Amino acid sequence: MKLPLSRPPRHWVLLAVGIAALALVAWGCSKKNPVSSIVDLDQTSSSVVTLKVSSVEVQRVMAAQVRNTPALMRIEGVVGTGTSASATGQPVITVYSERALGAGRLPATLDGIPVVEEVTGKIIAMKGGGGGVSHTAKQTPPIQLGTSGSPALDIANGFCCGGTLGSLVTGGGKQYILSNSHVFAGDVVSGGNGRVSTIGDDIIQPGLIDVNCSAATAQVVAHLSTLSTIYPPGSTPNIDASLAEVSAGMVRSDGAILEIGVLSHSTVAAFVGQLVKKSGRTTGLTRSSITGLNATISVGYSTECAGSSFTKTFTGQIIVRNRRSGFLNSGDSGSLMVEDVATNPRAVGLLYAGSSTTAVAQPINSVLMQLNVSMVGN
Repeated sequence: MKLPLSRPPRHWVLLAVGIAALALVAWGCSKKNPVSSIVDLDQTSSSVVTLKVSSVEVQRVMAAQVRNTPALMRIEGVVGTGTSASATGQPVITVYSERALGAGRLPATLDGIPVVEEVTGKIIAMKGGGGGVSHTAKQTPPIQLGTSGSPALDIANGFCCGGTLGSLVTGGGKQYILSNSHVFAGDVVSGGNGRVSTIGDDIIQPGLIDVNCSAATAQVVAHLSTLSTIYPPGSTPNIDASLAEVSAGMVRSDGAILEIGVLSHSTVAAFVGQLVKKSGRTTGLTRSSITGLNATISVGYSTECAGSSFTKTFTGQIIVRNRRSGFLNSGDSGSLMVEDVATNPRAVGLLYAGSSTTAVAQPINSVLMQLNVSMVGN
C-alpha cells in the first residue's frame, strides 16, 4: 500500500490496489512499529502443508480455477479466486470474498474439485504513512533499500503520498530501484496538482509522508525511468511495477535491504506453505507464509494522491497470510518478498496490496521479465 499524509501531517491511508480478484479500498491509520520487531505470523512445524506448481494435481486444480473464475467473479461479494490447500493438504479452489456469502451462494465443487470460501474483506495497495524509525529515517548515502520513498512531487488534494523503495535491479548496464507503479508513477491524471508522473521525476528518501510533505528535507536517490503499468485500467501490463534509475553514489551497489541484507541474484517460484519475509517502510521486517497461487485480482487504485478511484484486474498473483495487518500495511507497497532464510535470500514476489487478513504479491519473475531487468545480488 501507498499512504497519503495530509498537511498539517496526519497519517491517512490512500486507496490503491487489491487481491485475488479482490475489490480494494483505503485502509485506516497506520501503526508505528519498533525497528527491531519481527512479526512472526506463522509458527510452523514439520507437518506444514506445501503445494508446488510443479505438481500435476496442482496444475489440474489451477486450470479448473482459471476456467471457472469468470463465473465466480460475477457473484456479488466475490473479490477473487486462487488455488490453495485444505487443512489436509488437498489442492482446492479458494473463493475470496468481501464478506461471508452465506449458504448456497457457492458450489461445493467445480470440475470435481472442492471449493472453499475465504473472507478477506477489501484489499488495497499499500501506499501510506507510519513506520519504524530505521525504515523511515533519512539515511547517509549510499542508502539501503526496504525504506521509505516517493516521488518528490507526489502531492495533490491536500495530501502527500509514499511507499517503499523495494530492491535493486539491473538492466542495460544500469542499476534501478524497483517498486510499484502506483508508488513511483501513481499520478496518472492532471487533477489536484496540475501534473502527471513524468520520466526523470526525482525519487526521494525518505518519502514525502515522512518529511512533513517537504521534499527539501529529503534526498534525491533516483529518477523515474518507467511510467504507469496500471493506467488506463484496460492496459496490457499484468504488473504493478516501476523502475527509477539510481543516482550516482546514492544507493548501495550490492542492493542491501534493511534487516535482510544482500540478496541472491537468483529468484525462486512461490509455493503454498513457503515461508517468506519482507522489509518495508511501515511494518519493517516481518514474516509470513504463502497461502494461495494463481490468484485473479481486482485491484482498486487512485488516479493521484487522494484522487478518484479506478479498478484493474491482474492474474497469476500470490496470496500471503496477513493476520491483523502484521505482515503488510499502508506504506509497505513496493516491498520485495523473499524466502525466509538467513543469508542471500532469493526474491519471490513484489508486494503491493492487502487487507487486514491477506496480502498480495506479483511473482518476481513476471515483473523482471516485463521490465527486462534482473536482481542485483550474490
